Amino acid sequence: MLLTTAAVQKVAEKWLKLACEFFHDEAIFPVFQTHNRFDPPGNPCGLKEVIYVKRFGTIIILAGAFLTAIFAVAVDAQTSSPAAPGNPSPGAISAPAHATAPAPEPPAEVVPSAAPTLFTVLGLPVTNSMICTWVVAAVILTIVRLTTWKGVKEVPSGMQNVMESLVEGWEGLIGDILDARVARWVFPFATTFFIFIVMSNLVDLVPGVGSIGSYHNGRFTPFFRPPTTDANLTIAMAGIFLVMSLFWAVRYNGFWGLIKHIFGVKMDTNKWAYPLFFLLFLFIGAMELLSVGFARPVALAMRLYGNIYAGESILDMIFHNNLLVALLLSSFMYFYETFVCIVQAFVFAMLVVAFVGTLCTHTDEQHSH
Repeated sequence: MLLTTAAVQKVAEKWLKLACEFFHDEAIFPVFQTHNRFDPPGNPCGLKEVIYVKRFGTIIILAGAFLTAIFAVAVDAQTSSPAAPGNPSPGAISAPAHATAPAPEPPAEVVPSAAPTLFTVLGLPVTNSMICTWVVAAVILTIVRLTTWKGVKEVPSGMQNVMESLVEGWEGLIGDILDARVARWVFPFATTFFIFIVMSNLVDLVPGVGSIGSYHNGRFTPFFRPPTTDANLTIAMAGIFLVMSLFWAVRYNGFWGLIKHIFGVKMDTNKWAYPLFFLLFLFIGAMELLSVGFARPVALAMRLYGNIYAGESILDMIFHNNLLVALLLSSFMYFYETFVCIVQAFVFAMLVVAFVGTLCTHTDEQHSH
């Protein structure tokens, strides 16, 4: 996006005129004492007084200009992608009518489902989603370290207060759902999942993620991609959940106790009807085993991946429109995606707790017929 000097001057005069309508006197901020005088040459606004903006106003103006510049760069990077191979430019010379037309190529994905490889280390591919995963992990470790840099205070304040509120809230929530012994096992696991997934999801909203990259062989490859838009990560987290949930189930019930918990007859019956009910609960147990070993991990992985990948794709399509449309739609989508990112992290963690709870409970198997 190129702007001429005349266009820049015109935009500047427009904003100065708009500023004149808001500022007619000295801005009073008692806390900040430094004055910065804005008195444009020629006085285009026709001011009768001199405009003063103190240090606080200067910080706000500079921060707003910086964020606007980042957003404009992100939009420009999205809208300046080269034309697709199947869409020739208007000045291109078309082939003769009798020539064999090449087979149409399928339209390229707005956001590819597979994370592209940036480089390899010892023959192992390193993707842009892996880079973001490492960044998120480093940010979490840094925040936790800074929170307890001078030790844990007896009376918390600042970031320590925020961290303790988060930990105590999750501890109380999990303790209300699970047995006290199981809650001690699951609490650090589910809380870590929640914090990591929230941070990974919110990376989707950081300007530059998915829009700053390089072109290689006519294909744009971003340097960064939200970790949870890569199915490899969500499947790996679901696999870790599966292993740990089975471990806790065996630890809580014992091996044969777990088998009885899944396949056992959970009702009181006489010896003549017992074989029939045994076959019935054997079938129910087989369905439960399929749910524990396959359906639950797949549901965890695909729900998280699908929601965050869909949000990334929608934002990418919005940024491929003109600047005005991108500004209007992205303003709404950013608020909506923030809500979705937090809710999906909460749902993932709570499903982990609920699924473990179904395996680590002592059910009363003595029911009346």
